[in-house]
Amino acid sequence: MGSFELKKLPLKDDIESRNVLKKLSGAHRALAELKGIVSSIPNENILINTLGLQEAKDSSAIENIITTHDDLYKAELNFEGFKSLEAKEVQNYISALKKGFRLISERRILTNNDIIEIQSELEKNSAGYRDVPGTSLKNAITGEIVYMPPQDIRTIKDLMSNLEEFINDDSLSEFDPIVKMAIIHYQFESIHPFYDGNGRTGRIINALYLVMKDLLDIPILYLSRYIIENKAEYYRLLQSVRDNNNWEDWLIYMINSIEETAKQTIILIKQIKELMLDYKHSIRDNYKFYSQDLLNNLFKHPYTKIEYLERDLNVSRITSANYLNKLAKDGFLRKEKLGTGNYYINERLFKVLTDRK
Repeated sequence: MGSFELKKLPLKDDIESRNVLKKLSGAHRALAELKGIVSSIPNENILINTLGLQEAKDSSAIENIITTHDDLYKAELNFEGFKSLEAKEVQNYISALKKGFRLISERRILTNNDIIEIQSELEKNSAGYRDVPGTSLKNAITGEIVYMPPQDIRTIKDLMSNLEEFINDDSLSEFDPIVKMAIIHYQFESIHPFYDGNGRTGRIINALYLVMKDLLDIPILYLSRYIIENKAEYYRLLQSVRDNNNWEDWLIYMINSIEETAKQTIILIKQIKELMLDYKHSIRDNYKFYSQDLLNNLFKHPYTKIEYLERDLNVSRITSANYLNKLAKDGFLRKEKLGTGNYYINERLFKVLTDRK
């Protein structure tokens, strides 16, 4: 492995080749369609919760934190009788994503302090930037060192300050925002500023940046599934930029990831929307207690519980239990027991969210 010095941004080269520019139009069309269909869902928290949990699961799996959908949704219920370290780590990811969205929603900028807060929420510690040398990135199979990120804390802080400026000052570069997102991701992963959580933090930044540039209204384009399916290529192309300044292949990979993921997400949201409409008509036509808040609750939480309905509908515990038990009796939900508590599964939504075809 030869020596490598990470350069500050902006890049001096024009990396928007003809091939890159041709690919960008498809990605922008897919993002525009996704943005439009998202606006047709009555409550944005439905998508942030359901799709965010999917991304949390996939992003954590890239780092070999593996959990099942069942464990993940059970962990969200916060019942005393259920504990899963892996599912808890995935829960931390969705919490960090939501925190990042709140931070950028307030000011429409993303500072280094924000990034540190996101990583802190993710890892549940306050370690901050690496200040002890020795970090290296190794081949998972051979153990060979493939990349040594900056080791000195002053260099890390300097590069992160430069990255912060690049993220927030559009006058520094006229590149397309999708190209800039790919540059930001490369730069952040190459700085590797934290001891842990760099990959997951970097993928959260991707989603937040698309919102900052108004390509999406909420952070629901999640690239982790694409990266899992093309994981070796992801790491190879990152390293190819460092070794050979091969920006074109890296950019095309990231643009493809956005276009393909946007198309998959559009299909998924359409399925959720159709299922919501079916539930709406069926429940409204048969139960006097139907409300939009009830419907939102059943789709915000694939596994729901009495306390959630009590809170969202502002009804008593007895009333909430009666509603859920009636819906379970008639097949809209499946009632299960965990420890001393009951929970209710929206099985049709669960199938939509977990079908990987």
